[in-house]
Amino acid sequence: MIVGLNLRVEREGRQFHIQVEDLGEARACYEVRLHEGGGILWSKQVGYQDILGRGLPRDEQDEAVRSSMEKMLHTAATAIARGKLP
Repeated sequence: MIVGLNLRVEREGRQFHIQVEDLGEARACYEVRLHEGGGILWSKQVGYQDILGRGLPRDEQDEAVRSSMEKMLHTAATAIARGKLP
């Protein structure tokens, strides 16, 4: 299980905090949240059951989940930069 990833992004003088948190293998998903000033502006859960179902060794499984989380973190940052979020 990966605990989480964080990134701060600024756009047009506004400060955003993107947080990606693994909700655990039992739920097989992670949640992406966009915060501003302590409030959540947007959130999305992303499943990774497909990764767990590959039968990968534990370290490769963790790396695949982390890679997916990092990709989603950067996708959200790009969406903010392009004005598509929030």
